Amino acid sequence: MPTKEHELPLEMVRNRPQLAPTILRTIFGIDLPQEAPASLASEAAAGMNPAELRCDATVLLNGPEAPTWGIIVESQLRHDKEKSFSWPGYLALLRGRHKCPVILLVFCPDSATARACAKPIDMGHPEWVLKPLTFHPGMLPPVTDVDEARRLPELSVLSTPVHSDGPHAKAVLTSVAAAIDALNRDSGELYDDYLKGRLSEAAREILEEIVKTAGYEWQSDFAKSHIARGRAEGRAEGRAEGEAEMLLRVLAGRGIAVSDEIRERIVGCTDIEQLLHWGERAGVIDSAEELFD
Repeated sequence: MPTKEHELPLEMVRNRPQLAPTILRTIFGIDLPQEAPASLASEAAAGMNPAELRCDATVLLNGPEAPTWGIIVESQLRHDKEKSFSWPGYLALLRGRHKCPVILLVFCPDSATARACAKPIDMGHPEWVLKPLTFHPGMLPPVTDVDEARRLPELSVLSTPVHSDGPHAKAVLTSVAAAIDALNRDSGELYDDYLKGRLSEAAREILEEIVKTAGYEWQSDFAKSHIARGRAEGRAEGRAEGEAEMLLRVLAGRGIAVSDEIRERIVGCTDIEQLLHWGERAGVIDSAEELFD
């Protein structure tokens, strides 16, 4: 049964077919027409044994009636030597059906898998060698422009984990937050679930703050829970500041001197129960140092 990790890149291509030609232009320098509309076609390849020839996804440029390019998209979590027999069949049948040039694009989770899947396939006929174009997220540049991220959210989502702890982290996370905010609920849930499992704790905290500050209303339960947690933490932080201020006022009202070190300890405390305990002691102690006994 296909896993979520296998299906994610395919779902991205199905949601936005333009992702496939964009990767081919950006990463591999393939001269595909910039303005050509991209559409999905049937994954089934009619041949002598169609049950064995069903690719993961097919994209056609310039429409299904007279396409100018065909793209076979495959998702591989590991190298499978059997693909060296099926991949050429996919390309040959799509080329024969639509009478146009075709390309094989293979999504991989990492560089090791991409290298293994990129091994040339010698067809036996002289000079007929298929060289799969394999891709992994580490090959993508950072997406730091909000408008670009909104135009092609899938590219932003794929590249974000690679660059979320680097020098462009804030711009990358700001862009992906805006991109996900513009998506529908189903896609938003899928993409931020992908991010949740791949971002560092520091990057997740920055992303949560960006979502909260910008006022985005992400539709997924994951995002809502994070936003709710951020708001709860904000309320708790505000209450802690209030309790610390009250404690300092009580000490000042009783004429108890408070050193800079003790003041910093009180103001820096975020444990409300601890602050309440100190507040109770503030009414009976004779020096600020006794607060911590």
